[in-house]
Amino acid sequence: MSRLVVISNRVGMPDAEGRPAPGGLAVAVAATLREREGLWFGWSGQVAEVPAEPTTLQNDNITYMVTDLPPQDFQEYYNGFANRVLWPILHYRVDLAEFTEADFGGYLRVNEFFAERLSPLLQPDDVLWVHDYHLIPLAVALRERGHRNRIGFFLHIPMPPPDLLTALPHHEELVRALTEYNLIGFQTENDADNFARYLTRVVGAATPDSRRFSLGHQHFRVGVFPVGVDVEGFRRLAEEAEHGPLAAKLEESLVGRALMVGVDRLDYSKGITNRLDAYERFLEKYPERQGKVTCLQIAPGSRQEIPEYAEIDAAVSARVGHINGRFAAVSWVPLRFVSRNLGREDIALVMRRARIGLVTPLRDGMNLVAKEFVAAQDPADPGVLILSQFAGAAAELGAALIVNPHDRDALADAIERALEMPLEERQARHQEMYSVLEANHIRYWGHGFIEALTRPGVPLNWLSSRGANR
Repeated sequence: MSRLVVISNRVGMPDAEGRPAPGGLAVAVAATLREREGLWFGWSGQVAEVPAEPTTLQNDNITYMVTDLPPQDFQEYYNGFANRVLWPILHYRVDLAEFTEADFGGYLRVNEFFAERLSPLLQPDDVLWVHDYHLIPLAVALRERGHRNRIGFFLHIPMPPPDLLTALPHHEELVRALTEYNLIGFQTENDADNFARYLTRVVGAATPDSRRFSLGHQHFRVGVFPVGVDVEGFRRLAEEAEHGPLAAKLEESLVGRALMVGVDRLDYSKGITNRLDAYERFLEKYPERQGKVTCLQIAPGSRQEIPEYAEIDAAVSARVGHINGRFAAVSWVPLRFVSRNLGREDIALVMRRARIGLVTPLRDGMNLVAKEFVAAQDPADPGVLILSQFAGAAAELGAALIVNPHDRDALADAIERALEMPLEERQARHQEMYSVLEANHIRYWGHGFIEALTRPGVPLNWLSSRGANR
């Protein structure tokens, strides 16, 4: 069997006991690599003026290899073009993009650097799997070094429609770089269709079915491979956490109040300020609920050196203070805000204990928090998922209460509907969503993508081909 080589911005290094790092990508990649000899290559997360040779860790049949980046390259590639241009535009926020040619040059330079360090390690029959927006030009850099391997690319975040994508500086150069991949995977049909429209309308690619394309000498395919979660594993984690030290403290602090929870990285794409505005509207509109509900928002900060992230941090903190100042009583705080990272067992516990899960991004590639919330629930007495129509997960979890996160009154009403929803309806909705999660378990996702990459006859809508209930 040919070796699998995975390349991503960050590498999910195993812990000291050899267990894979937490998170969907690490679990999926490790599961896929475990069944064949493999290499996982990427950035170490460290900067050095003169990067040393890559650091290598061997764990069973998987080789993990990471390299440092020079400070200027990190600034221009990561903080610059990747996260101040690609991230906002691909999340439909053209207004937040801050482009410089220097940053774009750094982005290309780091992709060349990755290719330079990876190239001597590659074997002719290796299958390469490249992940996410940081590494769009990597296939070009590898092809220029003579590698003719099968290379697949998966975009974990959204793909906007052509009129927004054309606002991306150097958009045609970047999209043509994607055509050097044999297979380009997306989270949803909408993302794949947006990309297909760009290919045909902007660069003139030919296609018989919006999934197989020709552009000059290039022949490539586009597919839909929605990421799943470890359903049984997260459910067990939530069940075990109910007997842990935090469970009794949480129960005591709630004093019988209904808990609603949001779990997000602090990012403008997650719609946290909109969600808090809707919660304020809910407390206004349904005053009889005051003192009877508690909202817990977990939102650890990230990318704080980027101005837009400092701004969203300040905006969220201001709204938390405003809501608590307006509605709090001596014996009740309506909104609890946690801005640090919590362990997965603690996250699993608050999800299982929650009557409502608030997953309301303004735009998201998939959003695995929505799926983990469903997995964590007690099927005998499940909570209700309120899910943004703009999250990729909405394409699969139609039994959630689907909302427009920009409509604060509709979101406030959805909270009230979830609180008054009878047990039988909650159970039916949960069972429908849980069945979808089981059909699209994370352990199948990597296999589905690699199978489609290496066997051209495999269907390019992987979830539908598995017969999951869409």
